[in-house]
Amino acid sequence: MRLLISTGEVSGDLQGSFLIQGLKREAIKRSVSLEVIAIGGPRMEAAGAELIANTSSIGSIGFFEALPLILPTLKVQSKVQKFLKKKPPDAVVLIDYMGPNIRLGNKLRKEKLDIPIIYYIAPQEWAWRLGDVGTTDLIGFSDKILAIFKIEADFYREKGGDVSWVGYPMIDMLRPLPKRPRALEKLGISQDKKILLLLPASRSQEVHYLMPILAEAAASLQKYDPSIYVLVLAGSTQFEESINELLSTAGVEGRVVPADQTDELKPFLFSAAELALGKSGTVNMELALNGIPQIVGYKVSRITAFIARKILRFNVDHISPVNLLLNERLVPELVQEEFTPEKICNLAIPLLENSEDRRKILKGYERLREGLGSPGVTDRAAKEILDLAEQL
Repeated sequence: MRLLISTGEVSGDLQGSFLIQGLKREAIKRSVSLEVIAIGGPRMEAAGAELIANTSSIGSIGFFEALPLILPTLKVQSKVQKFLKKKPPDAVVLIDYMGPNIRLGNKLRKEKLDIPIIYYIAPQEWAWRLGDVGTTDLIGFSDKILAIFKIEADFYREKGGDVSWVGYPMIDMLRPLPKRPRALEKLGISQDKKILLLLPASRSQEVHYLMPILAEAAASLQKYDPSIYVLVLAGSTQFEESINELLSTAGVEGRVVPADQTDELKPFLFSAAELALGKSGTVNMELALNGIPQIVGYKVSRITAFIARKILRFNVDHISPVNLLLNERLVPELVQEEFTPEKICNLAIPLLENSEDRRKILKGYERLREGLGSPGVTDRAAKEILDLAEQL
């Protein structure tokens, strides 16, 4: 059996790698020979996929920000379409990566290729859609939607989609964290240090817009409390040099954790961290599941912000998936003009001092965890995918 999995950016590559492992386990149970072709990144390749296009660095949020990526994205899409005509797979699995995957799904359905299409980790339209204008038409081309959130499953089911709620994939990856002293020893950091994690980027635009502000905020926090030591998760090897330069310019005491060491060191980083400052996205859920208080921020170009607010009338109550799922402002959020070093520091200091604010966040994480389903998520998703591939 040959499957094509399509995704993009660092988070999609990570989720794709988990799914490939689940598919391999399910294929062994069924005595099926499985070949996985992927549009994704190095994690999916390491999990055993044949990578026909690397999209881990092709991703943006916003209109102005997307312009430099139009040509690379079109080249990938052209390559994929040629591949599909030459070697049609038995099924196509689309993971997140909304724009390109929606276009691919529509293209496949328009050409009337007899290939089942499964959408796994669909766009979060239940959270951000702009009336009917903001909806995608993935229900029209998807044979199956595998929802990771119950609210997502309900949304697409009400619109007529064939939906299964499989649960949140990162639940499968949860492991007990090492003790903090052991974690600090592994990281080579003195036991009297407070660790501040910065998680600024999975896209190059985020290094540009977010990292300078986070670096300045970290420097101010270190002046307030010299025991703070900063560790930055680079997100991608291509960001490491520029992030190091920004830390140096701001006068931050700390270092960048290389992207190729992140997976190995994450349990130690999460155990040691007192607080995390980062962008909105999948990483917010990962921090929440590992019990790390966080402050979430995001910023785009002024042009993108103007178009979103004034023309598209874009307005959401929350940007962090943690807050979206709980439908409350559990973790602090700062967006666009509000995302400043001063406001970050004002929010961070109470959270570093073990205040009631800190305890409230940790208690809220427990409620979040209860609504994410049970372990075995990727195995359930893999079973659904192979069932459909075999039927059609």
